[in-house]
Amino acid sequence: MIRLAVSGAAGRMGLRIVALASADERFTLAAAFEAPGHATIGTDAGALAGVGTLGVPIADNLADSPGKVDVLIDFSTAAGSMRWLDLCIQAGCPLVMGTTGHTNDHLAAIHDAAKRIPLLKASNMSVGMNLMFQLVGRMAAALGDAYDVEIVESHHRFKADAPSGTALTLRDRVLEATGRQLETDVIYGRQGDTGARPPRQIGMHALRIGDTVGEHAVHFGTLGETVTLAHSAHTRDTFVQGALRAAAWIVQQPAGLYDMQDVLGLR
Repeated sequence: MIRLAVSGAAGRMGLRIVALASADERFTLAAAFEAPGHATIGTDAGALAGVGTLGVPIADNLADSPGKVDVLIDFSTAAGSMRWLDLCIQAGCPLVMGTTGHTNDHLAAIHDAAKRIPLLKASNMSVGMNLMFQLVGRMAAALGDAYDVEIVESHHRFKADAPSGTALTLRDRVLEATGRQLETDVIYGRQGDTGARPPRQIGMHALRIGDTVGEHAVHFGTLGETVTLAHSAHTRDTFVQGALRAAAWIVQQPAGLYDMQDVLGLR
């Protein structure tokens, strides 16, 4: 049985990871973490997640966990994830990172850490969305420059980063497939007298509304037709199931940087 730890355990994703992992025969919850000073420190993680007492109090340090940890799933904050990254390096613990919004310095640290531990970083843990990552590049390459590209994403009002990490991955797939350039061909929203739409432009649009879990659409349009690839997450459990699948996979891997494409065999 895989001994699982969860950082950001009191957050929206963390609570569902604790809940679903407790019912998954592959896992036993070994530790649950929050930032130092968090109001839930010392609270039983299972009770907080609504699945009953699990005997795992929320702690703020890997060294304070009640048992050995085989893998850590992190859904915290971009800055906070760096702390859990350092602790995983010290413990030699594999890490599944679903946190987004990292800076270039954060990303450099993540790449460096992957030389020492198995590390999976994904902008989206959904199986369906990872298939969409594959399809959007193929569609962009096939349709070519005659088709305009617009990427629209919607999330709940509490999401801190925009565009979402998933939208940025979709953008990057289009860039890679078509040879367009990030610096000159991508815009984020439009305002004022913008003039006619330049050829090869990729428009990015972020909506923050209510309790929307996550919606992404890539629109390819030309004179006469529009083709849309879209994905809607109805519940966070979609991402949790993907994260648990990733955790079960990465404990068998050597040090290196992976993503959900590796887990699903889509390379």
